[in-house]
Amino acid sequence: MANTKPLDTIAAIATASGAGGIGVVRVSGPFSGQIATGVLGHIPAPRHAAYLDFKQANGDLIDRGIAIYYPNPHSYTGEDVLELQAHGGTALMQILLARCIELGARQAEPGEFTRRAYLNDKIDLAQAEAVADLINAATAEAAKSAVRSLSGEFSQRINTLLLKLIDLRMFVEACLDFPEEEIDFITQGRVADKLATIIVELNAVFAKAKQGSLLREGINVVLVGQPNVGKSSLMNQLAGEEIAIVTSIAGTTRDTIKNAIQINGVPLHVIDTAGLRETDDEVEKFGIERTWRAAQSANIALLLVDAAHGITETEKSILARLPQEIRKIWVHNKIDVANEPALVAEKDGAMHIYLSAKTGAGLDLLKSHLLKLAGYENNSEGVFMARARHLEALSQVQIHLNFASEQINSAELIAEELRISQDALSSITGEFTPDDLLGEIFSKFCIGK
Repeated sequence: MANTKPLDTIAAIATASGAGGIGVVRVSGPFSGQIATGVLGHIPAPRHAAYLDFKQANGDLIDRGIAIYYPNPHSYTGEDVLELQAHGGTALMQILLARCIELGARQAEPGEFTRRAYLNDKIDLAQAEAVADLINAATAEAAKSAVRSLSGEFSQRINTLLLKLIDLRMFVEACLDFPEEEIDFITQGRVADKLATIIVELNAVFAKAKQGSLLREGINVVLVGQPNVGKSSLMNQLAGEEIAIVTSIAGTTRDTIKNAIQINGVPLHVIDTAGLRETDDEVEKFGIERTWRAAQSANIALLLVDAAHGITETEKSILARLPQEIRKIWVHNKIDVANEPALVAEKDGAMHIYLSAKTGAGLDLLKSHLLKLAGYENNSEGVFMARARHLEALSQVQIHLNFASEQINSAELIAEELRISQDALSSITGEFTPDDLLGEIFSKFCIGK
């Protein structure tokens, strides 16, 4: 990746909007020293916190606070950086930012500080994305995984695979220079063994990345079933609070209710829906239409039935209308009324869980199976944050390496599959990444980061 040094200087408020005890204005670029002199009267000693007056052009006091100056290349962005820590009033932050802009900076774009850190080789692209993921982490487990990615664990695993892939590719392509000895080169170089080892390591990285993606994106779970089977009660049990209204009157829920919860650190976006039945009530009809729309975007559907009467033709018709790709669990509710034990059973290739949404009996069985169905292992050790583009790249590498292993006696085909795999793997850390993708990635960052 080519080192890029932007000629302009950027500034932004780096702390969250609203009043706070401390607010930070961050400046990066060649005018950082000039701005320090204008605001503080001089450039502070490098990387030392100094308690100084922040002043306007006419000498009026803006505030007193902490200033830290980081000369390049020893800074977050790799450029000269100035951080001004003042009292965190909204108006005060705007005044301090305006003073920096007056002295030669411009307002930073979203993610521009981190983009400059990437362009100046301070971090790779996977680490840059982990900055945003850490800020937006919704659970403690997601935050831990983002920290692992930010510290470079994900990148190290990718780079280790890359080195092995490049080494193998160089050997295979050397075979092409000696076509009369090609098979001997393949055999003596243990190409099949090395390729198999890389595939095993890739699969391990892929598994951890999938878990990290779940921590980042979460799972969309929709509750469907006839009226009065306990969907709202189950929603409340999963949430641990009274989110949905529960009555004995069928059709109480007339619209979708979405709530974010977590199980073992994995976010679940649970959607309670209107009961599915024939009705002349126009409002209820709208709710039922929304139920079917919610089901279209779900990862998992919980089909609730009353344990007393089990699965009827009505439930079977609901199942038939659900998208085939959605994973499904039959939930037999009200076992407290039917006097049945909580259990998990597999029948005719489908999973059935018996529970009571009223008492909570069997709820742990459902939670455990939801995680299992989503592909999340209870042991999150070593999981790193991953995005959809990372999974797509790893999937492409997996496909091409498996194809290479099937063509083990053809150096030409193996070499081509290894080349494609290398390009896909390199895109994760940003070694080969188009500018338009960079723009899309960093545009989703907050301003000041």
